[in-house]
Order: sequence, then C-alpha cells, then structure tokens
Amino acid sequence: MREATAVWTVVALPILLAGLAFAAAAFNSVLRAVGAGHPEPARALTDPLREAARSLIVQRRGTLAPDRLLTRIGVISLPVAALLAAVVVPIGTEPVARLRIGVVWFNAMEVAVWGAVWLTGWGVNSAYALIGGYRFIAQGLAYELPHMFALITAALGAGSLDLTKVAAAQDGLWFVVWMPVAFVVYLFSALAMAFWGPLGHPVAGDLAGGAAVELSGPDRLVFLAGRYMLLVVAAAVAVPLFLGGGAGPLLPAWTWSLVKTCAVLAALVWARHRLLVLRMDRFMELSWMVLIPAMLLQALVVAIVVLP
Repeated sequence: MREATAVWTVVALPILLAGLAFAAAAFNSVLRAVGAGHPEPARALTDPLREAARSLIVQRRGTLAPDRLLTRIGVISLPVAALLAAVVVPIGTEPVARLRIGVVWFNAMEVAVWGAVWLTGWGVNSAYALIGGYRFIAQGLAYELPHMFALITAALGAGSLDLTKVAAAQDGLWFVVWMPVAFVVYLFSALAMAFWGPLGHPVAGDLAGGAAVELSGPDRLVFLAGRYMLLVVAAAVAVPLFLGGGAGPLLPAWTWSLVKTCAVLAALVWARHRLLVLRMDRFMELSWMVLIPAMLLQALVVAIVVLP
C-alpha cells in the first residue's frame, strides 16, 4: 500500500507542479489585464495557453556562434531543479522523498538554479543575455545569506532538517507566529530566488529580457515554465516551514497543504504588480545592512527559546 502511494505521488507531483505553475501564470495574466484596464480581464485566463501554443509552433531564432549545448542544459536545468526541490516538500504528511536533510536539499537545488540561469545567458552568445545571467549571480550573493538564515531558523525551532518534522513541530503554534521576521525574509528571498517582480533584474526590460532575450520557441516555453515552477516550489516550501504543513480542521492534510500553497503563491504573484522594482545596489544594501542582522536576531531569539 505504501509503495503504491509512493508511485502515485511520483506521477502526480510533476502534474500538480505544472498545474500550479499554469494557475500562477493565469493569475499573473489576469492581474496584468486588470492593471492595464483591459475591458475583458477574464480573457486573460487563456493567455498562457495561447502563448504556450504559439511557442510550440514558432520558428526558433538564433545568434551568431551560440553554444547550443550549454544553452539547452541551462534551459532544461531550470524546471528540473524546481522539480527536484519539490520532492522533499510534504504533500499533506509525506513528501515524495523523505530526506533527513530536506532543508539542505531544497537550498542546494535552489543554488543549482544559479547555474541554470547563468548557462542560459552565457550559451546564447548575446551581451544582454550574459549580463542577465551575471545579474542573477549577483542577486544570489545578496539574497542567499538571509534566505539561508530563514531556513536555519525554522529548522532550529523544530530541531530537525527534515521538512516533515519541521511541519510536525508546529502542532498548536505555527512558526509564522513567533518567527515573523524569518517568514517575511523567506518570502522576500523567494521573490529573488524566482527572479520575480521587484527582483526580476535577470530578465528585466532594461536588458530587453535579459537572460531569456534570445530564447524562442520551445526553449523559451521551458524556461518560463521553469521560472513559474520555481515560484510554486518556493510557495510550497513556506507551508511546512512556517504555516504548519497540512494542519487544519475538517479537510484532509493534503488539501490544507494545497490551500496554503495557493495562498502564498497568490501573494507572491500579487507582489509583482504592487511592489516597485528594487535597484540592485539598494537590494544588496538592504540585504547586508537590514535583512542579515534582522535574521541573526530572530535566530538568537529562537535559540534562546528552544535550546534550554
């Protein structure tokens, strides 16, 4: 019975991740239509489908002397890293792969995204794309420490690096209640991790699209899908870390996990349309001067409460 459940979960996970990624893309499209005063914002729900269909049939374009192998490795690595990060996230009470170091695994797959974006920018042999790739590396160096401290603080509160045990440790009081700084810093770093909204510098308009500027056809579709999948995984990991996992009344645990994931995902998508773009130098200053000290103080408070 347990083996059958594991097999079903392995099959269902990519479908669930792709479905949530499409939902995020559709919600983002609707918000963009509403913000632009579109007369029929409901039509925006089908925009991701139309864009996907167009990407599948459009002719690929290329630059002079690109490294196609590195480009394809970078493009494909983005959704693969998101999928591998998702295997340790509990869907209800159990993940696809229960690792004792699930928090470390998630962080490692997230760092793999740095290589994916950089390879994509490097391989196409374009100045704008290359600058976009280097921007993501610089952004990663700025957000990774506060992000890592947020993960460590939640793990310290539970006394475990297993995401399932972290969620179970919140029985009666979710970590978001007594680790609010860690929760806010995690959400902020999630935007940077998925290069989304105010931290979308690697694919910003001032670089004509940055790392993704030369991608077309299926390559562009896979890259954008990977970006949305990464946003979904970031939202999903927030649930066992700070929101009690599948805990909740009446409904099954997997339903509560899905509901909470959708709520966090909606907040992250909404942030793209409500928060101003943060200049890279200001972001680095904010990270080193504000977020890291705030997280160290939050970790100290948690250590004082837990370790005695």
